[in-house]
Amino acid sequence: MSGVKQVQVTFDCAEPERLARFWCDVLGYVVPPPPARFASWDDFEDALPPERRGSAFACEDPDGTGPRLFFQRVPEGKEVKNRLHLDVRVGTGLVGAARVEALEAEGARLVGLGAQRVHLVRADGYDESCLVMRDIEGNEFCLD
Repeated sequence: MSGVKQVQVTFDCAEPERLARFWCDVLGYVVPPPPARFASWDDFEDALPPERRGSAFACEDPDGTGPRLFFQRVPEGKEVKNRLHLDVRVGTGLVGAARVEALEAEGARLVGLGAQRVHLVRADGYDESCLVMRDIEGNEFCLD
């Protein structure tokens, strides 16, 4: 039995490129190069049938350590809470007020990118604080 070597996280969304570029800004990810025979992503898109243009986009960790994120257009909108979400680890090793300060600072930066602050979950003696957010299409994620 072989072990899994890589994981890709796939998002269903309305605007793949817009959402991918948002997550590039959040995580410091980059857009991968276009397929080998294309000089740019625009050239690649132009080669697709009209109904497939703008239907998918991706971003990846420039160091190759984090998972690739793939965004695919779907016809339906988001209606309920995510069953899976990303935790963006900005407060690792911090506790108390220092952790909340780091979460709030990163939350403010992400609001500037179009994210929405939902609420701060305060430490309860078992778990440290985290900040619940929504991306530009309403997908929940946490600053942890």
